[in-house]
Amino acid sequence: MPSIHSKLQIGVKLTGNAAAVMLNTAMMRCPLAAAFLLAAVRFVDAGDYPAPAESDYAIRDFKFTSGETLPELRIHYRTLGKANKDSQGKTTNAVLIMHGTTGSGAQFIRPEFAGELFGNAQPLDATKFFIVLPDGIGHGKSSKPSDGLRTKFPRYGYRDMVDAQYRLLTDGLGVNHARLVMGTSMGGMHTWLWGEMHPDFMDALMPLASLPTQISGRNRAWRRVIIDAIRDDPGWSGGEYKTQPPSLRTAAEMLWFMSSNPVLRQKEAPALAKTDEALDKFVADIVKADDANDVLYALEASRDYDPGPDLEKIRAPLLAINSADDLINPPELGILEREIKRVPHGRALVIPLSEKTRGHGSHTTAALWRDELVRLLTESAK
Repeated sequence: MPSIHSKLQIGVKLTGNAAAVMLNTAMMRCPLAAAFLLAAVRFVDAGDYPAPAESDYAIRDFKFTSGETLPELRIHYRTLGKANKDSQGKTTNAVLIMHGTTGSGAQFIRPEFAGELFGNAQPLDATKFFIVLPDGIGHGKSSKPSDGLRTKFPRYGYRDMVDAQYRLLTDGLGVNHARLVMGTSMGGMHTWLWGEMHPDFMDALMPLASLPTQISGRNRAWRRVIIDAIRDDPGWSGGEYKTQPPSLRTAAEMLWFMSSNPVLRQKEAPALAKTDEALDKFVADIVKADDANDVLYALEASRDYDPGPDLEKIRAPLLAINSADDLINPPELGILEREIKRVPHGRALVIPLSEKTRGHGSHTTAALWRDELVRLLTESAK
C-alpha cells in the first residue's frame, strides 16, 4: 500500500536539522506518496553508503495481462554496489527492494531506511550487496499515464509489475539469482507474488506491511472510495482533464485518514481547528504535486492480487512482518497468522504497538525490524 517516494538528494548523508529540511521539502514535492510515512519520520544518523546510480531499462513490445501492448515500457531504477557471481556464473549478492503504491525506489534513500541498512557493516552493506531499487510500472520515473497516454495507458496489474521487475533484473542487469527479495506495502504484496511466480530465483523473501490474500473488506473499500470518486467526477473528464479534478482532494483526504495510527494522528491534530489545518495543508500539497490518472491506475492495479491459492509454491524462507497499528493490514483479522502456515518455510511477525511504531509506515522504519532481517539472512545463507 501507499508509501513515500521522497526526492532526497541522492548519496548525501543527512542528519539533524539538515535532514529535517530536506525531508520536509521532499514531502512537499511528493505529498501523496508521503502520506503513508509521514508518521514514520525519525531522524537518525545515516550510514555511509555509496551514492545510488540511476538509469532506465526499455522493454520492447511489453504485453500486459490485459492483452494490451506498449511499444516501449520504460523501467527506471537505482542501484547500489556491484553484482558478484560464483564460479558457475550464479549471481550471489543481489537484493531487490520494491516500493509501495504511488512511491518509487527513491523512497528508500533516507536515514531511517538506507541509513539503517546500506552502510558499512550494516545488514545490507552496499559494498557487499548489489541493491536494486526499481520504480514500478506507473510510478516514479517509469512509464505512467501522466507521461501523455492518460487513460490510453495499458491497464497494468501487480503481475505485470512483477514481470517487468523480473525482466529488468534478468535481461537488463544480468542478475540470474537474488540473495533477497523484499518490499514494503505494495512492494510487500509483490514479494509474495515473486515467491510464487519465480520460486527458485531467490534465497529469501521478506514482505513488509502486507497480507497474502486478495484485496477485500475495508482494504478494498477505501480504494473503491477513491476510484469511484475519480471516475464519477465530472472534472475528471474521462481522464482528459486540463487541471487536476476535485476528486484528487477526496483521494488525499482518504489517504490521510488511513495513513497513520490513531494515537499519532490525535497527537498531531488534537483539536477541530488543528485537524482542519493539517488536512487542508496536506490536501493542497497533493493537488499541486500529483496526478489523478496516476493515482487511479495505481489503486486499480491491485485488482489481480491474490497469492492465496499458490502459497504452498513458495520455496524460499519467507519472513512476513506487519505492525499491530497498521489500519490497512490489522492483525485482528488473523489472516497473516492463518495463511503463513501454508508457506513451507514461512514465519510471521507482528510488531507490537509502541511509541516507535508508525502505523502502516512502520514498514520503512528499519530500526523496528532490522534484527529480524539479519536473522533471516543468516538462516537462509547457503
